[in-house]
Amino acid sequence: MIADIPLQERSGRLLGAGLAAAAVDDFLRGLDAVGMDYARADAASLPRDSARLGQLCREGRELLSRLPPKSRRKANEKAAGHAMVHLLADAVWRFFRAYRTPIYATLTAKRTRALRVEELAWAGAALLPGILPTQAELAYESTSLQMDKDGLEIHQGLFFGQLLSDREIGLHLCTAMLLPTAAALAHLAEFQRTGQLDLGAVRVEAQGDAGYLYFHHPRYLNAEDDDTLGPQETACDLILLHPRLRMGVLRGAPVPHPKYQGRRIFSAGINLTRIYQGKQSYLFYLTRDMGLLNKLFRGLAAVDRAGALEIRPEEPEQTLEKPWLAVVDGFAIGGGCQILLVMDYVLAESGAYFNLPARKEGIIPGCANLRLPRFMGERMARQAIMFDQTFRVDDPEARTLVNEVFPRARLDAAVEACVANAIGSGMVSAGGNRKAIRIQTEPLDTFRTYMATYAYEQAFCHLSEQLVHNLERHWNARQRKL
Repeated sequence: MIADIPLQERSGRLLGAGLAAAAVDDFLRGLDAVGMDYARADAASLPRDSARLGQLCREGRELLSRLPPKSRRKANEKAAGHAMVHLLADAVWRFFRAYRTPIYATLTAKRTRALRVEELAWAGAALLPGILPTQAELAYESTSLQMDKDGLEIHQGLFFGQLLSDREIGLHLCTAMLLPTAAALAHLAEFQRTGQLDLGAVRVEAQGDAGYLYFHHPRYLNAEDDDTLGPQETACDLILLHPRLRMGVLRGAPVPHPKYQGRRIFSAGINLTRIYQGKQSYLFYLTRDMGLLNKLFRGLAAVDRAGALEIRPEEPEQTLEKPWLAVVDGFAIGGGCQILLVMDYVLAESGAYFNLPARKEGIIPGCANLRLPRFMGERMARQAIMFDQTFRVDDPEARTLVNEVFPRARLDAAVEACVANAIGSGMVSAGGNRKAIRIQTEPLDTFRTYMATYAYEQAFCHLSEQLVHNLERHWNARQRKL
């Protein structure tokens, strides 16, 4: 969260690091000036106030650049860097609070355009130079280790935190993220014709009436990162869009790792090495949970005859959805465990386990905080998320997430039997029953509210020193290479 830097300490913290007094004084005067007229914020005043704040952000980053890299700063330099990041964050947060409505109206042509999170981020950077980072700026910053980043992406978290805090804007954005991706629409005809596609990090196949999505990131034990997310969401869309397929199956592909030679592995969670090396984007967290996982949970959004989003929160959800089965081979760590929370049925091999090692990583485990208490109860969920509890699928506690457990030799047959049973019993009511369950457990507005907090808090977690410390302590991150 944004730290409060007392007014009387601002100058001292910045000057204590040896920053030029004149530049510090100019920055603090500019900081006091921004936000003076936000009570009258509207589309007409947006260019003026965004220009002022953009200039202030550039001045602040220029002062930050005069400090040593973050990991090599002395105590007084760390205090100055921390103060600068949070002074800017406070100014940006207040600006987005005042201007989120005219900003979103401008970017989406008064909500006649449906933009995804990443599209909003780059369009916002063009509209608000200096305030939101550009792709080029983030590409340059990604050449630094995570420990040396002061956090351009924090402003993205503040931006989406404010957009999602507004009910009308947030529901529009959440629904926009449920539209099929352009890549899925481009590949749909080929998938219908051939029944299979190799998307690199994912392989998708049509087998009878079921679509099979296989995670295929073998070097990292099917971990998730920026490179896997797009193909995974595309594959999900293809299964949902294919008119003949009636359900989806998630499973990990075999991996060549010496310890698991030739075995299937479900998911090792997020690619921690990529985070430590500074290569993993903040936007991954939002696009994954608002796109891929929410599509698994809710399906694809409907559009009206004119091609516009149909957003009627007072009416039942209009979504194209299908039931999903997950097959846990080996383990479902972190993000893999989060996937289980949006599945309709889960099979696992005996001896497998799942956990949410958020404490050891220093980040928020996606929507697990929202969903896990429904399955395990709040006490057990706190134990899993905050105290690193691992659950073995053969233990009674794990049965809240896993429906059936089989020896490895029998798992393939169990998958076939489960799919045959689900499809053979008739699927007409599957979508209706899913919607009826969601309406009392997690309506879209509840998800929106959660994501507002998640967007805000995860930005600070992603750029925290504690995250780096945890990865070094629990992951031996210094010795790992991409």
